[in-house]
Amino acid sequence: MEEARQALIASLPELPKKPKSKVERVVRKTFKGTANLSNLLPTGSVMGFQIMCPVLTHQGQCPTITSRWLTCLLVFICAVSCFILSFTDSFRDPRGKVRYGLATPSGLCAMEGSITLTEEEKEKYKLRFLDFVHAIMSMLVFFAISMFDQNVIRCLFPVPSEEIKELLTGLPFIIGVVCGGFFLMFPTRRHGIGSPLTKE
Repeated sequence: MEEARQALIASLPELPKKPKSKVERVVRKTFKGTANLSNLLPTGSVMGFQIMCPVLTHQGQCPTITSRWLTCLLVFICAVSCFILSFTDSFRDPRGKVRYGLATPSGLCAMEGSITLTEEEKEKYKLRFLDFVHAIMSMLVFFAISMFDQNVIRCLFPVPSEEIKELLTGLPFIIGVVCGGFFLMFPTRRHGIGSPLTKE
C-alpha cells in the first residue's frame, strides 16, 4: 500500500515555481543579512568580557585606581581580540575535518603546519581591504557593547556630567546602527573561529 502511494506521489507533475515578488526578495535578503550579524563579534571575546568585567570592576564600584586600569585593559584586550579574530577563516580538509587559518595577503595560512593548500585555495582566502573594514567595525561594535555595560559605566564614569550621559546613551546606538547597516550591505565571507562553516 505504502509503495503504491509513493509511486502515485512520484508520478504527479511538479508545480511550476511561483516567481517571487520584489518585496519577497527584499525581505528574504534582509533576513539573510540579519542572520549574518551573528558573525560580527567573536563569542569568546564577548563571553570573556561578560565574565571578567564584574570581577575586575567589583560590580561597578572600582574602589582603586588599579581596578579602573584593569577594566580599561580588559576592554582593550577584548577589542583587539575581536579585531584579530576577524582575519581568521576555516575550511574543510580532504577528510572533511574543519581546519582554521589566518588570512594573509598571500592567502590563508593554516594553523596546522601539516596542512597545505593549493594556490587556488589560498587565493580564495586572500586578505582583502574589506576584511580590515570589518575588523575595525567589529571593534567598534564591541566598544558599543562595553559602553552599555553598567559595571564599566559606573567604574569609569562614577559621576557623569549631562554631556557624558548623553554621549553614553547615543553613541553606542549610532555605532550599532551604522555598523549593522554596513554589515548588512557588505556581509563578510569569512567563517572565523566560532562562526559556523557553510557548505560552500
